[in-house]
Amino acid sequence: MKKIIAFALFFVSQIGYSADLISTGYFSNKAVSGYDTVAYFTEGKPVKGDSKYKTKYQGANWYFSSQANLDIFVAEPEKYAPQYGGYCAWAISANNAFASSDPKQWAIVDGKLYLNYNQDVKNKWDADRASHISQADKNWPALIK
Repeated sequence: MKKIIAFALFFVSQIGYSADLISTGYFSNKAVSGYDTVAYFTEGKPVKGDSKYKTKYQGANWYFSSQANLDIFVAEPEKYAPQYGGYCAWAISANNAFASSDPKQWAIVDGKLYLNYNQDVKNKWDADRASHISQADKNWPALIK
């Protein structure tokens, strides 16, 4: 089953996603599926954003749960935007490929937000975060050029 998931991630990532800098899905321009990226840092959990509090950054729409969180993001978007454009951190690391992410599968490491595809994939990523982050940091620049 794990090999099937890995193959599916690789296959879907190769045909389903362009090299957009921000992961937004097929029929939406919402970054992080409309979740408030500031809330991960301030509330310690995923919180759905509201279309009343929206901004555009790197070609995607970012939603927030409050005006205060929107203002925080606008002041320092690179601090609150997820790494690797919100794509699955494990896929960037292990497969050198794009894959979508689930905003409920997240971690903050050294002040940076990382998202993963699902719980099983996040468990793999969690098993050696430092190594996966190091490898993804090397892979990412070539994926987005």
